[in-house]
Amino acid sequence: MPAPDRVRPVDGIDYDQVATERLEPSPQSAVREALGERRPSGWVLAKVRKGRGPARGVLHAPDCEEAPRSAPLLDLEHALITAENPATRLFTLCGCALELTPLLRGFDHIGESGDS
Repeated sequence: MPAPDRVRPVDGIDYDQVATERLEPSPQSAVREALGERRPSGWVLAKVRKGRGPARGVLHAPDCEEAPRSAPLLDLEHALITAENPATRLFTLCGCALELTPLLRGFDHIGESGDS
């Protein structure tokens, strides 16, 4: 296969070891290959009922060891609506809080110092 007109060799570089045959496509996507295995998309709500009053909840990543296996997977919109409830906490150990907090608070708080 000839190189396009806009491709030229670099002076002083030896190209004898460069493969010239077309490679078979990778069965794994380039994104997955670069990023590695990723967790399932979405979030899971663990309902917590202690004492009287409204039920409380904790949002988790779906692959979190603390997440209930029978709970439905929430998409981003439903996870954000759930997270806005004052009775809901975002679990920090599985990355749920790290993922959703910037979306809830906006990105303006990043880089703010505690000094005012």
